[in-house]
Amino acid sequence: MIRLLLVAALFVMALGCSKQASENPPVSMGTDLSESEKLNNWFEGQYSEKLEFSPIELTFQGRKELYDKIDDFSLSAEREKIAWMLASVSEMKNKFDYAQLTSEAKTSYDLWIYSYEMAKAGEPYAEHGYIFNQMNGLHSFLPTFLISFHKVESEEDMIAYNARIEGVARGLGQLLDRAIAATKKQVRPPRFSYEIVITEIEKLISGRPFDNSESDSPLWADAKKKVAELVEKQAVEQSVADILLEHAREALLEKFEPVNRDIIAFLVADLQNTSERSSGVHALPNGLAYYNYCLQLMTTTALTAEEIHALGLKEVERLRADILAVKEQSGFDGDLSEFFAMIRDSKGDERFYYPDTDEGRQGYLDDATQAIDNIKVSLPQYFGMLPEADLDVRRVEAFREQDGAAQHYFPGTPDGSRPGIYYAHLSDMTAMPKNKLEVVAYHEGLPGHHMQISIAQELDSIPTFRRQEHFTAYVEGWALYSEYMAKEIPGTYADVYAEFGRLNSEIWRAIRLVVDTGLHAKGWSEQQAIDYFLENTPAPVEGVRSEVRRYLVMPGQATSYKIGMLDIIRLRTLSEQQLGEGFDIRGFHDTILGGGALPLPLLQRRVDQWLEAGLSTH
Repeated sequence: MIRLLLVAALFVMALGCSKQASENPPVSMGTDLSESEKLNNWFEGQYSEKLEFSPIELTFQGRKELYDKIDDFSLSAEREKIAWMLASVSEMKNKFDYAQLTSEAKTSYDLWIYSYEMAKAGEPYAEHGYIFNQMNGLHSFLPTFLISFHKVESEEDMIAYNARIEGVARGLGQLLDRAIAATKKQVRPPRFSYEIVITEIEKLISGRPFDNSESDSPLWADAKKKVAELVEKQAVEQSVADILLEHAREALLEKFEPVNRDIIAFLVADLQNTSERSSGVHALPNGLAYYNYCLQLMTTTALTAEEIHALGLKEVERLRADILAVKEQSGFDGDLSEFFAMIRDSKGDERFYYPDTDEGRQGYLDDATQAIDNIKVSLPQYFGMLPEADLDVRRVEAFREQDGAAQHYFPGTPDGSRPGIYYAHLSDMTAMPKNKLEVVAYHEGLPGHHMQISIAQELDSIPTFRRQEHFTAYVEGWALYSEYMAKEIPGTYADVYAEFGRLNSEIWRAIRLVVDTGLHAKGWSEQQAIDYFLENTPAPVEGVRSEVRRYLVMPGQATSYKIGMLDIIRLRTLSEQQLGEGFDIRGFHDTILGGGALPLPLLQRRVDQWLEAGLSTH
């Protein structure tokens, strides 16, 4: 999955910040340009303005404008951004003739409108999202952002870093105000989420300079590391370094620590208002309408909760039959539930798990890297477009690492200065079965998230805004499709248990369709969802519980994977049927990847156009 911290980053953009005058005015529109060229130039100017709503997104893209700023997380700023989007769409409609646009330019035009319409449709539910939660809460995203994405290459960069510590404190205060306001409307996450968030924040404000312990807190350790590197490369004198560090210490003690202690105090006091029984969002005021919006946002379709639930049940049944066949192939003497139990209870058996030691953790990282390196050799046979950006495999930072939590991907920068990062939670190796290593590496790395996102960022045939779009059904659908199509590549899933891992990964996503809709639309309990999982997968209980709790705080998101995958497979099957021997797998994949992330209806249109061109040449 693309890290839910990236989802947090998208949440950041949705919240917006106060608008400033553009430093990047639109490109001049000469009279000799076509209507499509004029529109693309206009998009560049509009996107530059849109980026000013999010200094964080600018940094994600490797840029240093507004480098000392953090986004405005207030509700009024969110409304201001939606108003800006409306004005932008209105200007586009008045300024450009749709009929004169190329098909690619029409897609950009329609996408600009679609993004506004989805933001506007979500306005009634601005206070329904859980501000502080264990998956994409900004309390953990913002420190991770400073540590991993704010590069310090000069004294000015470190001054900006210190200013951002103060900005983070301000932003967290705004989020605390929103969380308090939400509770007055009876909107709060389940109790377990509060408890996890409290622990996460306590880790952030434990250690020096917050107390007299021997270890440094995460941000203080990062500040010291960044300043030490400046001294080492002689970018600053030691006397300047001392001042920079003192300013960082003051910002942490005087701004960052107090607001985080306020958040903990609020969460502790509000714990008594949470229920021991975790409920889906159907229990919130206007909760079912909110969930329907979440499904539309995440799947980019009009599928209802009932339709998605039924589809999930059907897919689980189909995949159970495939898993049964693999069980028979393995030679295991017992039924499917016993097979699941054997794998689930084999902790300590090095056939199925890595040792829960530092050596075991490094072994996981090494083997995941090897799996990605192996598949890379064969990719040119299946893809015309290949990414230029590098990919690193890393362990999640200690302060946000969770036992059994999902592995995830952080995109690199468009210019390649920062590689893509595939992160793994390795605090509990008993929650990391070996049979899933290969399939996850293909999902997060190649040909999954890293390939798709890197190619999108490297495209020069579409406007910049489309290179950075993220539609969950497309992005996660592609990554799940990548798991599936990797089976066609020689040398993959060679071991029977690796193939079982692939099928288990796919049925996991099918189960999500059942469980997510069960929790949020059908009134399922947390335990009911856990039990359904355990009936259909060998996943450890800890990992299943972590997954179900993820769905409870992120309604609808988990449905996007299977919906997107099934649609890409449908489009491939359609293409194979229509083109027959003229079907080219590289051409199909390049068509899917060559327009950036798209809502599924626009992806359908793109494939239809490719098919029409292919059929006309036969």
